[in-house]
Amino acid sequence: MTTRRQKTATRWVRRLLLVTGGVVALLIAIVLGVYGWAWLSTDESTLARAMIWRESDVGDQDRFPARRIPAGGHVSPLGTGAEADLIVTGEDKGLDEFLRDTDTLAFLVVHDDRLAYERYFDGSTRESLQTSFSVAKSFVSTLVGIAIDEGLIGGVEDPVTKYLPELAARDRRFQKITLRDLLTMSSGIRYREGGFPRLGDDTHTYYGVDLREVALERTRIAEPPGTWHYNNFHPLLLGLALERTAQTSVSDFMAKKLWQPLGAEADATWNLDSEDSGFEKLESGVNARAVDYARFGLLFLHDGRWNGRRILSKGWVRAATGADPAVATAAYFGYAYFWWIDADRPGRFYAFGKYGQYIYVAPDAKTVVVRLGRDWGVDNVTWLATFRDLADQLAR
Repeated sequence: MTTRRQKTATRWVRRLLLVTGGVVALLIAIVLGVYGWAWLSTDESTLARAMIWRESDVGDQDRFPARRIPAGGHVSPLGTGAEADLIVTGEDKGLDEFLRDTDTLAFLVVHDDRLAYERYFDGSTRESLQTSFSVAKSFVSTLVGIAIDEGLIGGVEDPVTKYLPELAARDRRFQKITLRDLLTMSSGIRYREGGFPRLGDDTHTYYGVDLREVALERTRIAEPPGTWHYNNFHPLLLGLALERTAQTSVSDFMAKKLWQPLGAEADATWNLDSEDSGFEKLESGVNARAVDYARFGLLFLHDGRWNGRRILSKGWVRAATGADPAVATAAYFGYAYFWWIDADRPGRFYAFGKYGQYIYVAPDAKTVVVRLGRDWGVDNVTWLATFRDLADQLAR
């Protein structure tokens, strides 16, 4: 009897193991199938990109398709000479070592229109295109300013629906949102963060394969304009307005109105949402040489003039960087038109991107600092203190 019971128990255990193994095998097959689909669908699915690419990194400039922004025939000069003797105050290491230890890829200091310090790390060189993440927003702001200067866009008080009327057709409250509200991150448009698998708005605005549709269809009003909230829908909507008024791609407009007049030394690129859609990732997609980011900073240091010509009006530079009291209000403290304001040093400002991408402009010290990195290395407070200190050393 005992032997028979043992045999029966053994058979049940075997059957259970077979069933369990079958279920596990099925689950593995499903998972592999889903991930196999995702690997093959990153050109056409936001979900696939979120699954496979996961958290953003500097390699994204090679994952997304991109549109070239050609430089012109004339390169604007940056003076050279003896390298500045710069130190990192409070550190027991030199500037080179500090930068190497903080995941920095490129670090440039321009003083009095002269390259005072230039370093590249971790395989990066002067010829490398460095991705900028949200520094791209400062380029968007500049292009909007140029479009206003040239009369393509009426002004910052125009309602966004003047250029994107389909928003009003969906919700009349969009008529109350001005271009200024978008530029100052104060539109009242809802923005919900969240990555895979929840797919919040930041996932859709970063990984979306049709960002025009994302901007026009996913936007929802959460509150009246006036409350500051960082929101990646804003540059997308402004990019659409630029595209429609200029009647060309944002990259082409940038090439003709900014990059070539700036005297950039090399072509840049702007990542696109997808080959099929072909719309620029306005929130993050500019890739360029570090020295050309420095030229962009110098344009603002010189109130919109560079390379022997006025590229941007002085009034726009003042408004965009918080020098205009009409923009630098309490509601937008620390932020102007897609440029950050250095609250500890009035008059200084910076473009700022994820993982510590910076173009820091100190007009009082005639200095521009560019830092581009693989990761933060240190926090934002430490980077800003470092930039202030370096500019101060050069101003003495």
